[in-house]
Amino acid sequence: MESVSIDQLDTPSLVVDLDAFERNVRAGMERLSAVRIRPHLKTAKSPAVAHVLLAAGAAGICVAKISEAEVMLAAGIDDLLITTELAGPTKAARLAELMRRWPDARIAVVVDSWEGASALDAVVPRPVDTLIDVNVGHNRCGVLPADARPLADRLRALARIRIVGLQGYEGNLQHVRDPLERQALCDSSMERLAAAAEDLNAGGHAVVVVSTGGTGTAEFCALHDVVTEVQPGSFIFMDVDYEQTRGVPYAPALTALATVISRPASDRVVIDAGLKTLSNDSGPARLADLPGWAYNHAGDEHGILTADGLDGAGELRIGDRVALVPSHIDTTINLHDVIYAYRNGTLEATWAITARGKVQ
Repeated sequence: MESVSIDQLDTPSLVVDLDAFERNVRAGMERLSAVRIRPHLKTAKSPAVAHVLLAAGAAGICVAKISEAEVMLAAGIDDLLITTELAGPTKAARLAELMRRWPDARIAVVVDSWEGASALDAVVPRPVDTLIDVNVGHNRCGVLPADARPLADRLRALARIRIVGLQGYEGNLQHVRDPLERQALCDSSMERLAAAAEDLNAGGHAVVVVSTGGTGTAEFCALHDVVTEVQPGSFIFMDVDYEQTRGVPYAPALTALATVISRPASDRVVIDAGLKTLSNDSGPARLADLPGWAYNHAGDEHGILTADGLDGAGELRIGDRVALVPSHIDTTINLHDVIYAYRNGTLEATWAITARGKVQ
């Protein structure tokens, strides 16, 4: 088969440097080896990437939504945790159907209420491993640490909700820039999680799983004896937001390729990558290897590069290509159908983003 250069790809396209990606994966597996690593696939949304991570030593995967779980199970991934509470009869019915279709898979869920848990218990075909979600400071979902045991006690009445542990996600700390401050805050969150686990154990509940941690905090979480697994996702690709978070030991591996389509002024260049290519919820993307220029969105299909006043801004001509590091990797990947994986400029694989748009 004739090799394909990434220079032959149309733009805009997402591309991943396999050497950088593989270094990130190896580093993550080594640095977090004290606990199980259950990468969060809400980032990559690709079964192909999930299989790579499992082959590298991941204990299983996380997904955020039941629709992502459907995609991963269909691709042969048989150990997953759905990290968002499932509420309402429609979600409960979909979970029950997943469990019927893949009877040998381990599908675990989280709950933080009697109402949510009892609705699942009423329809699932067999016992389901369940984590009580604990609010460790993010103030999103989750019960207060002191309320975890009373909820677990009440859930004993349910035949098919099998409490096996806790989840506590400190998502609010992932991008605290200073590593010492981030670790101190993370330690406080882990103390809240440990208190909940101790309380459950004292009440006779088996706490086998304590799942927590993201790319910015996983190493700190892994230092706590209570933690059994961590859920980093962005570490494999990275983005500008994590680049700016000091002490996160991974390098950008994924970029968006774009083409210069207009040069209306000496200090302004237009490229074919706008809001439909690069998300902006974490600010603008960064030019990967083009000092002297800054990127900003200019609508759905367009982006503008402006000379940032630094000496040595490289010359750009119509038809030239540029590479941009996304500001937020998760929301950017969700805009695309595929990731092109290359090594030394040559395409080696095309990873379908099969769970793109799976938000239900």
